[in-house]
Amino acid sequence: MIADPEIARVFETSWPAADYAEAGGFRVGRGQGGGGRVSSARALGPGWDGGAIAEIAAIQRGWDEMPMFRVADGDAALAQALAGAGFRHGSPTAVMAADCALLAAAARPRLSSFDIWPPLAIQADIWSAGHISDSRQAAMRRVTLPRTALLGRVQDRAAGAAFVAADGRVAMIHAIEVVPALRRQWRRRLADRAGGGMGAGAGRDPAGAGGQPRQYRRAGAL
Repeated sequence: MIADPEIARVFETSWPAADYAEAGGFRVGRGQGGGGRVSSARALGPGWDGGAIAEIAAIQRGWDEMPMFRVADGDAALAQALAGAGFRHGSPTAVMAADCALLAAAARPRLSSFDIWPPLAIQADIWSAGHISDSRQAAMRRVTLPRTALLGRVQDRAAGAAFVAADGRVAMIHAIEVVPALRRQWRRRLADRAGGGMGAGAGRDPAGAGGQPRQYRRAGAL
């Protein structure tokens, strides 16, 4: 589980699984190739049942998916229970925050980024070339929130793509991919600024201790 309820909610709603099941205080997503996070199980609260770990794993195997759990930093009890059941540590997820208003106000070259929905074929091609497969792109299509696909351009060429969805006061960017030959010119910050524009333009309410709108994104592509 994630301590911040806004982050916990947007993690699920901005990149949803195809189906869900629950057992023993855990919820597991049927990812259908949408990535490890959307295919993993998570504790819904502190009252999870360690005996249900095997049941959740059986559900995942029944879906032809690898048994996998998400563990929040500091949840030593769940980490220990999973280790005792034969699980091992995998890839960590980093969450970074920025003020949407500042991102939207930052200068960027004219016609360097666009928000488009549904995504263009060139955006799908950029994602596929970066190992963001159609199964992962399907997670974007399942989102019911305000959403858009970002397209970055450099020298009249498509340079990068990303996906952003807004839930309440949080806009989250996923699937940031930049064409390798153009990474030095385009930079990921152009996608961040375009995503910040969506967050500010959609009237995100202030959030956080500082009273600022927040935007979250995963470090790296999903």
